[in-house]
Amino acid sequence: MSMFRRTFPRKARDLRRYPGFRAMTWACMIFLYGPIIVIAIYSFNEIRSITVWGGFSLDWYVMAFKDELIQRAAITSLIVAVSASTISTCFAIAAAIAMRRRMFRGREGVFVIISLPLIVPEIISAVASLAFFVLVGIPLGIGSILLAHSVFCIPFAYLPISSRLDGIEPYFDEAARDLYANGWRAFTHVLFPLMFPGVLSGFMLAFIISLDDFIITNFVAGPGATTLPLAIYGLVRTGLTPEINAISTLLLGVSITFVTLSYLVGRMQARVSP
Repeated sequence: MSMFRRTFPRKARDLRRYPGFRAMTWACMIFLYGPIIVIAIYSFNEIRSITVWGGFSLDWYVMAFKDELIQRAAITSLIVAVSASTISTCFAIAAAIAMRRRMFRGREGVFVIISLPLIVPEIISAVASLAFFVLVGIPLGIGSILLAHSVFCIPFAYLPISSRLDGIEPYFDEAARDLYANGWRAFTHVLFPLMFPGVLSGFMLAFIISLDDFIITNFVAGPGATTLPLAIYGLVRTGLTPEINAISTLLLGVSITFVTLSYLVGRMQARVSP
């Protein structure tokens, strides 16, 4: 590392010094986020056009909230997201404690298995989940969506929890055992309160991943099991309307809020590490 620093000084490693880097960065940002900003702006359009601005209005948001299909899909999405994130967070807590507090053979292999949903393309996970449910005989519906989301969200909950657990010294557990606390009491009274920022961050990440998921949900959802992303996709197939812009903007706002909160909790846990 020291040889690298001598060979490539800090100024030479600063990518902002390269010609055209700033322009390329702005071009990528506009390409990625420009359409999202346009959708958000035209969701407040007074007229029905999605290309001509006619004034500011919240009518499309009111219509979206009154739509029964959107209401049912939103309730389904919230139920699935809360349930799946809770289940995946519980499994992630157990996995993090086993990986960081226990020494056993094959830890690297277990970590690879936990991380597979992050590595394998989501379309492959969706096809595999559908094939598994058909083979085992699990009916497609809310239950299959919940099961698939719970498994898929485990690594997203595991990473913040594992990172938090790395910052907690083992002597906290040992001190609790020395004071005659059994394993459960040591976990609930000592370890879990120290882990809580990571647990909260992992829960929020799993929640937003489940809420926004479309590919896996589209494969394993049965008749009548419609989440909000599936409802949006169904509406887009009949044409892009301001109501879709409003729903998409709301979903985007929820995603940004939870990701920001997860980031802030992660920053907070780094500052208050024991």
